[in-house]
Amino acid sequence: MREVTGGQERGAGGTPRRVIGALVRPVWRALPWRVFGAAGGLALLCAGGTRLVSGGGPGPAAGVVVLRLVALLGGFALAFLLDDPARHTTSAVPVRRPVRAALRLALVAPLAAAWWAAALLLVPERARPPAGPLTLEAAAVALTALALAAAAVRFGPEPTPGTTVALTLLVLAVALLLAPQRWSLLPVPDDPNWAVAHRWWAAIGVTAALAWAACLPDPLGRRRAAGHRGSAGLRSPSGT
Repeated sequence: MREVTGGQERGAGGTPRRVIGALVRPVWRALPWRVFGAAGGLALLCAGGTRLVSGGGPGPAAGVVVLRLVALLGGFALAFLLDDPARHTTSAVPVRRPVRAALRLALVAPLAAAWWAAALLLVPERARPPAGPLTLEAAAVALTALALAAAAVRFGPEPTPGTTVALTLLVLAVALLLAPQRWSLLPVPDDPNWAVAHRWWAAIGVTAALAWAACLPDPLGRRRAAGHRGSAGLRSPSGT
């Protein structure tokens, strides 16, 4: 919904659209492109490597394993999305953190979708598992990484928590691998648990999305501190 206040068109978050437009270029340059490139490139190499397997190529079970590895590498990359070395110097800027974080995600999301589609196509058709369920898993992993990153920024002082978030995601992935078979969320397509597992993946994705949204705003104490700094800057030396 659009809102016009003081001659300026505002977005749903109350931030003038021209301000958001002016932020696109600096936010784009501030994104961790080296991490994205390294993780994304390695993931595509893993997917493309399935075409080099001799003997008729890999089977569907191998395709599932490779695409799950691709999804995890994508999650590792997104763990760094909110890293901002200048975080403490931008806490009092007029554009709120949820808007800045949403802008980062909006810039990356189309590229991530194209990257995932490329990974799916690189796996030979014979070894390619059903795209829908695997895409659901990848989305849940991505949302979990984003939720962990948002929580780390909200509740911790570290301006670049990406490494810690990626390690946390790795621990969660290992825990899934070690889960008992009857509770496993990593079945193969012909497993009777396939449909049930993906209902759980959907629940994980929704929960992670809600956690991401809940963790985006600055804590109340920081907002008050930023407000005090801003009001102090408007006062004259005489206090008027």
